Amino acid sequence: MGKKSRVKTQKSGTGATATVSPKEMLNLISELLQKCSSPPPGPGKEWEEYVQIRSLVEKIRKKQKGLSIVFDGKRDDYFPELINISPLLVNSGSLYSQDRILQAMGNITLAFHLLCERANPSSFWLPYIQTLPSEYDTPLYFEEDEVQYLQSTQAIHDVFSQYKNTARQYAYFYKVIQTHPNASKLPLKDSFTYDDYRWAVSSVMTRQNQIPTEDGSRVTLALIPLWDMCNHTNGLITTGYNLEDDRCECVALQDFKAGEQIYIFYGTRSNAEFVIHSGFFFDNNSHDRVKIKLGVSKSDRLYAMKAEVLARAGIPTSSVFALHSTEPAISAQLLAFLRVFCMSEEELKEHLIGEHAIDKIFTLGNSEFPVSWDNEVKLWTFLEARASLLLKTYKTTVEGDKSFLETHDLTPHAIMAIKLRLGEKEILEKAVKSAAVSREYYTKQMTDGAPLPKYEESNIALLENTVADSRLPIVLRNLEDVEEQGDLKIDEAIDAEVTENGFVNGQNSLFNGTKSENENLSNEKSNRGTEDAKESSSESNDEVKE
Repeated sequence: MGKKSRVKTQKSGTGATATVSPKEMLNLISELLQKCSSPPPGPGKEWEEYVQIRSLVEKIRKKQKGLSIVFDGKRDDYFPELINISPLLVNSGSLYSQDRILQAMGNITLAFHLLCERANPSSFWLPYIQTLPSEYDTPLYFEEDEVQYLQSTQAIHDVFSQYKNTARQYAYFYKVIQTHPNASKLPLKDSFTYDDYRWAVSSVMTRQNQIPTEDGSRVTLALIPLWDMCNHTNGLITTGYNLEDDRCECVALQDFKAGEQIYIFYGTRSNAEFVIHSGFFFDNNSHDRVKIKLGVSKSDRLYAMKAEVLARAGIPTSSVFALHSTEPAISAQLLAFLRVFCMSEEELKEHLIGEHAIDKIFTLGNSEFPVSWDNEVKLWTFLEARASLLLKTYKTTVEGDKSFLETHDLTPHAIMAIKLRLGEKEILEKAVKSAAVSREYYTKQMTDGAPLPKYEESNIALLENTVADSRLPIVLRNLEDVEEQGDLKIDEAIDAEVTENGFVNGQNSLFNGTKSENENLSNEKSNRGTEDAKESSSESNDEVKE
């Protein structure tokens, strides 16, 4: 078997800091919690807030230096002992039963379970825990200058939110561990550092999966040894859970030779999601995309009519859509929204009370059946202008980023960040060009007086054989481009606990506005169902496990 490990806490030796009094540390933690619980910053002030929070975190880390748990040897030393380890599941206990955050957020509970097991020299899961990376490449591990490369990107707001949430969660749970009676027996009582929590959060965020409970009545979060070491490639999800044999099963995407690295497909994630939640940038990501938020203004004279047409198509009047890196650049939902957005009053009436109103609603998202040539020209003109405006928000150009990558000696994190902002701009540039081509095409159709394709029952085969994303009816499909919403915001729950326990002197404010994807340790898309078991696991920007 592998080398026997010794679990130890670095309390002395090179780099160890002087002893910090509990009162001094508690004061710093209280300051951090209060800062992270303050109202969201105004426009343009997010970076300033990030720097302030980071300064407090670094001050705490400095005073905690040498207090985190480390293992002797290398990860490779423990691989032989890993074969017979079963999944590490979310568990409960007396603290869990009395803390609303742990009850609401299974991923946070799993992170604490992981920390407790890591601190236990006799833990059944120790061979697995010893093979986990000691650090990750998520933005939580970026240096401040590396984060700066993400300025002006769409991802930066989620990066800020991820850092703020993690700091807030740590400060909150530090106080819980020090003050809650049921926390007195936890192995974390004497040593619970920010670095420990960041490690646990990142381990769960990059590896968590949903599997059925023993009786199959519900799902629970788990870390799955060995399988969660597989890197990502383009393909299809081929992992599921066999209830009869009580095991996770993965079908290979291709034939693999002995000794060859096995890859799996994590899911249809953008590179922003990969960077933020998994810590790598995937070149040639066929599912990469950028967000575009659109809505019908309530001051629009035709708002009521547009809202009704959209409602019949199952589309909200305001939503976050996406521009894709591959063709088609826009989804059926976005096409349908833009068509309604640009409709004239007469066109709206035709879709509401016209003779073929149902058929017209039915084909809103299908590119084969324009509302009118004029409508198509308007929507592509609008999209071209909107994507152009988004491009202008970046401080660097595509050419500038490419040159910078070639001529500078950069850290892996910096390369990842620049590739991400470069990728966003390339998608937007492609959208601008694609919209311009479409605008010119439909302008010619209108000028030439070309007949407009009409929907008939015989066209049903045509409709069903178009791009998968544009199959009908739209009303029966969920909006895949809309941001998913969780059951409970971690910030709201912490606010409730903070207020109840008097941690922040009556502060009770939501932080950072709306829920972000990483707010509860990447609860949304990295939490798999039984047929969608793996989308989030990696630890380096070049996809090679150390």
